[in-house]
Amino acid sequence: MIETTMMKMLEVAVKAGDQKRAEDLVALDIHETSIFTDVMLIMDAPSNRQVLAIAQEIMDQMKEAGFEVHQHEGRDSGEWVVLDFGDLTVHVFKQEIRHFYGLEQLWSEQGEEIDITDWIIEEDF
Repeated sequence: MIETTMMKMLEVAVKAGDQKRAEDLVALDIHETSIFTDVMLIMDAPSNRQVLAIAQEIMDQMKEAGFEVHQHEGRDSGEWVVLDFGDLTVHVFKQEIRHFYGLEQLWSEQGEEIDITDWIIEEDF
């Protein structure tokens, strides 16, 4: 069971990513098998520029909500950005990089998917 503060962190990150049009958002509860994080949030975007914009928006909104990023990696390339908020780790991938590494397939057997659909706005194009 994920605590209330963790769910608030996850909600802020999901909504921030969604606002910048992140795609295929998946949240995994891995607290029983991981020593480095409790929840992993994975998303992607079609371009490096969008990956960087999503990562920046997540950092900005998390800071505004009172959650500081402990560490971030990958902002120089824009292909895979990792944001470490302690109990929450966010991975923002360029689409083909996400498919190449298959991170959620590796971790989905170790944890349980968290329903984040209420925080994602469906848009018709």
